[in-house]
Amino acid sequence: MTLRLAVLGAGHFGRFHALKAAKGARTRLVAVHDADPARAAAIGAEAGAPALGLAEAIAAADAVIVAAPTRFHHALGLAVLQAGRHLFMEKPIAATLAEADELAALAAARGRVLQVGHIERFSAAFRAVVAAPGRDQALSWDAVRAAPFRPRSLDVSVVLDLMIHDIDLILTLAGEEPEVVEAVGARVVSDHPDFAVARFRFPSGRAAVITASRVSLAMERRLRVLGREGEMAVDFLQRSLAVLRRGGAEPVANMPAHGVDRATWTDHDSLEAEQAGFATACLDGNPPEVDAAAGLRALKAALAVEAAIG
Repeated sequence: MTLRLAVLGAGHFGRFHALKAAKGARTRLVAVHDADPARAAAIGAEAGAPALGLAEAIAAADAVIVAAPTRFHHALGLAVLQAGRHLFMEKPIAATLAEADELAALAAARGRVLQVGHIERFSAAFRAVVAAPGRDQALSWDAVRAAPFRPRSLDVSVVLDLMIHDIDLILTLAGEEPEVVEAVGARVVSDHPDFAVARFRFPSGRAAVITASRVSLAMERRLRVLGREGEMAVDFLQRSLAVLRRGGAEPVANMPAHGVDRATWTDHDSLEAEQAGFATACLDGNPPEVDAAAGLRALKAALAVEAAIG
């Protein structure tokens, strides 16, 4: 059984979605739509699918991927769900909590899948973090995601552009939502904050610090987890993970009962895995790994960070 997919939004990431959907094991790309018809036609030709108007693209599909700018998520998501189609919404789920709530409620009422595009959940790196020993003993998380400036996704802040990835991952690892959110940030080259540092305090007393920047000198992507057994240090760019803990394999000077366990991973195509998960949810009835509730949690925390920045 094959899932007929349409892609709404043929920008940078929409193009990748279209190309993956065209080659998916259980998907077939049937339409591409964009506010710029020439852009839709070019990406459609590259992916082997027609460029159609909005209503026609939705009607041709069983499920729709929305990869348009955030300000269009609500209107496009409503159109998809009202037509009775399954919906894959790129992150963030919507621009406001009210819009996100409406999409979630409509998907539930219509019995349609609503998956949110928090792609990092499907990465080999996150799988390695989840599988690492001592993860459930964590008391504090420190995440950094930084990149040089690129003139795209500037319609939203760095919080909704980049930080929301690590917000979703840390909320997933913590298993709870923050009760206190503090943040600093500033506009550097765009009309929205281009860097931000957020501090979360959870009801359990655990804490997290998340740094995101799209105006950095170099790429940086790392995670440090401190807990009762020791420390986990992850460098996502170097594909390295090290856990200092009691009983670890590699001896540590001056800590005779402790050692270091090291691991690495082989990257896989996270977008392909994410789309495959969506197809499975639509065709087989399995719950999506990143559902509307997860999208709402990440958005709520991200908007709290933006509010704290002011």
